[in-house]
Amino acid sequence: MPSKNADVPPPLPAPLGVAVADSHTHLDMQSGTVAEALAKAASVGVTTVVQVGCDVRGSQWAAATAAEHDAVHAAVALHPNEAPRVVLGDPDGWSRQGAREAGGEAALDEALAEIDRLAAQPQVRGVGETGLDYFRTGPEGMAAQERSFRAHIEIAKRHGKALVIHDREAHADVLRVLKEEGAPERTVFHCYSGDAEMARICAEHGYFMSFAGNVTFKNAQGLRDALAVAPLELVLVETDAPFLTPAPYRGRPNAPYLIPVTVRAMAEVRGIGEDAMAAALSANTARAFDYRVITGR
Repeated sequence: MPSKNADVPPPLPAPLGVAVADSHTHLDMQSGTVAEALAKAASVGVTTVVQVGCDVRGSQWAAATAAEHDAVHAAVALHPNEAPRVVLGDPDGWSRQGAREAGGEAALDEALAEIDRLAAQPQVRGVGETGLDYFRTGPEGMAAQERSFRAHIEIAKRHGKALVIHDREAHADVLRVLKEEGAPERTVFHCYSGDAEMARICAEHGYFMSFAGNVTFKNAQGLRDALAVAPLELVLVETDAPFLTPAPYRGRPNAPYLIPVTVRAMAEVRGIGEDAMAAALSANTARAFDYRVITGR
């Protein structure tokens, strides 16, 4: 049964002593204005966010929003589940764009060309979220997903941008495609979902691993084990808001201001102080997305 507080935003956590970045959020899916979200986040020490696009419209919005706000960097892409919708259509209208007719390969080419155009803009620091998702897309969509993923890798490398990966129940194939194409210099596994062994593989290749609020869930010991073995210099934190709200607020709306809850949980897993955890996360995110940290609060 849904909680009676399901639509009530969680309270503000205590501010962090060291400012951090939310490495992956969707402000366009959250309530309120961008300015309000940024102010609320900054009040608890979250001074930078990476706004991530999932389709052409969302990527255009991300690029425009990052151009308007110094605290926002953009990532642009077709989500792995968006590519099959472009090619095969979306008769059920599951995505935010509603029901769509099949556009075929030409429509995917057109969409990828727009992502390429957006990726050239200086406020766009990443190409993503892209990758593979075998949870929501069936076998009929896998070819479009993989073709789109490979195209995004090429775009990221050509523009010198970070690659932001969405990997859901597709670990082996994501790693295979990265090996076949050659990963960009900076590659981020958003909402890291692998185990400790995969974390060791990511570490060998220098891939960043970004942990979301689900690292706090009771049934997520595997994620905590992965966090425990991941090199600290390759660890990021994110909300993926409005999704994956950390415990004890699971099921309620997520937003960048809740990053301190996850940071504190991560510090506990690592056995270090929250300031040390925050400092590492801040430096790592700036390195991953190639931006200068804004000092001050």
